[in-house]
Amino acid sequence: QVQLVESGGGLVHPGGSLRLSCAASGGTFSTWTMGWFRQAPGKDREFVAAISWSAGNTYYADSVRGRFTIFRDNAKNMVFLQMNLLKPEDTALYYCAADTSGTGIRAGVRDYGMEYWGKGTLVTVSS
Repeated sequence: QVQLVESGGGLVHPGGSLRLSCAASGGTFSTWTMGWFRQAPGKDREFVAAISWSAGNTYYADSVRGRFTIFRDNAKNMVFLQMNLLKPEDTALYYCAADTSGTGIRAGVRDYGMEYWGKGTLVTVSS
């Protein structure tokens, strides 16, 4: 059973940084495409970033490109989201997600083909 557990959320001032972590279990993590999504209050869930199994490919939403970095540690079954230059509009519940199909980043598929989801960690950017 695939399980994803996020951590690292919190309250940060505009311009600050946070690093989110996601611990994965229940399968061969090193073959999965991993992603981060977020849902702000009153809005739909949206894609943030994705990383291929080998970390050779990454993909970002336009709204976070240049500020956020997704990376992974396959030896520890973990994926991370380093968030810099945070803005109030980054406030959201952030979800870790996994695509276990082994087909790489599926940008043209609903939710990038992610099959498994964590419960989320809350990020609040406010002065």
